[in-house]
Amino acid sequence: MKAKELRALGDEELKKKLDEAYKEFFTLRFQAATKQLKNHREPPRAKKEIALLKTIIRERELGIR
Repeated sequence: MKAKELRALGDEELKKKLDEAYKEFFTLRFQAATKQLKNHREPPRAKKEIALLKTIIRERELGIR
């Protein structure tokens, strides 16, 4: 999802998406550890999504946007 689309979501939806992203990242790390990961570019993508969500949440806390 793009940042513009994420900024249009509400606070609760963002927190829900952040929880889902953490769960997905955990699953991907587990798959990588057990050599079941098919696409090795998925964990970095998941980390970037987590960072984006945390950035948007923090912007709202500070009243930047």
